[in-house]
Amino acid sequence: MSPLDNELKNRLSAAVGGESVDEACEILDGYRAADYPVAPGEILCAVKPTSLAQVRALVDLARKEGLNLVPVSSQAPHHKGGSFPADRGVIVDLSGMDRVIRVDRRNRVALVEPGVTFEALAERVGPLGMRVPTPLLPKAGKSVLASFLDRDPILIPRHHFDMTDPLLCTEIVFGTGDVFRTGSAAGPGSLEDQWALGNAQKNPMGPASSDLVRIVQGSQGTMGIVTWASVKLELEPVIKHVHSIQSESLEQMLGFARELMKRRLGDEILFLDAVALSAALGRGDASDNPPFTMVFAIAGCERCLPDRKVAYQEADINDIAREFSLRVSDGIQGTCAGDADELLSKSSPEPYWKRARAGAYRELFCLTTLDRCPELIDNVRGIIGRRGFADDATGVYVQPVQQGRSCHLEFFICYDAADDALRAAASDAVHDSAAVIARAGAFFSRPYEPWVGEAYSRCPDTVMALEKVKGVLDPDNVLNRGKLCFRGGETGVGS
Repeated sequence: MSPLDNELKNRLSAAVGGESVDEACEILDGYRAADYPVAPGEILCAVKPTSLAQVRALVDLARKEGLNLVPVSSQAPHHKGGSFPADRGVIVDLSGMDRVIRVDRRNRVALVEPGVTFEALAERVGPLGMRVPTPLLPKAGKSVLASFLDRDPILIPRHHFDMTDPLLCTEIVFGTGDVFRTGSAAGPGSLEDQWALGNAQKNPMGPASSDLVRIVQGSQGTMGIVTWASVKLELEPVIKHVHSIQSESLEQMLGFARELMKRRLGDEILFLDAVALSAALGRGDASDNPPFTMVFAIAGCERCLPDRKVAYQEADINDIAREFSLRVSDGIQGTCAGDADELLSKSSPEPYWKRARAGAYRELFCLTTLDRCPELIDNVRGIIGRRGFADDATGVYVQPVQQGRSCHLEFFICYDAADDALRAAASDAVHDSAAVIARAGAFFSRPYEPWVGEAYSRCPDTVMALEKVKGVLDPDNVLNRGKLCFRGGETGVGS
């Protein structure tokens, strides 16, 4: 690792304060994703801004010095690879910006900075009778803002109306140094002025006909640095019953789930195969579980006659299950109901639940429709099997989104971190699988290595359009250069 130039270090210190620039190797290594399939770039240092003014100062300095800024807000360890540069760069660690700026129970919305974790936000809103929409078992220290910017799927499809949900309004520093507020947060007036008038920063559209949050979301920090965002909250249920259906036939359960979502029955709805269920619960052998398990919850809140709501939903769901020749169980077979509830509401213990199974993992995820899932799963399992992995090495997770109109389909291959041959085989299996399922209807809205090339090679027009937008919002290419489809223009100190 090259030492940081003293003159540049002084300028970075002037931008964020001398105590906020770190060069220690043991700290910088924490930003690298473990077992990442591509050789990591070089981290010059990590800087820790604590305000909007400091973030703007960093961007202005990057433009003058040709730096490559990589925004990070979740705590270590990192898994996906978005947290370190593709070449030489400076980590912009936003975890110190960790204020919950405002919680509005009436409008069910919170305004949070990047460093606010799921645990911290849940602790803040829980006493107010609200809960945070969460993905499945987020890692400890996971930033709420990072998760929602990356479009991690939440567990309750009927609360997921649009792909931007539950992200609402944002404050962004673009690569030009300009500060932009999206949605109703754009104004008029300051946030305090808007609050006085009853504006809760809940409408994500705008200002006017713009919708720039869609460009920033999923961009892995290549378009702008978000310094706060408003996010949706939901009421905490006073009654919650967790049920499951276990079957040899995924198609049968998917048909049942479509009927539930069409009638807006149930809250959390997800599917796990035997390996994923065993890993998520942290117990048992995968061979003890049936091939697929559907987990769903029925909840009632204090304002909606919770007893009656839960009773009528359970009766309707049982009727529908009989039509599909399925049996509804309380909790999850082989575990207690409390374990099932924690699966839907807690963060993952350390080590992360996918890593805990064998020490390392490689993942692949996409968007598709529920009816395509069985074919895509068979295709991927076949490829992974031909690469020499046993059946119990691969987990499958299906999460309906957008009220069931589409779904998040995820695969993860578990292997021994010390086995270089298995690591290479897992990367090859993911790369080959991405190519096959892309032709069968999978859409990669969140591409990571090693399937980035496959995601963008299929649509050169999209790449051209994104490069034009990047040229407008980040003309000097100072934000996470070399990631996604943005491969050119590496110049200056950070290149």
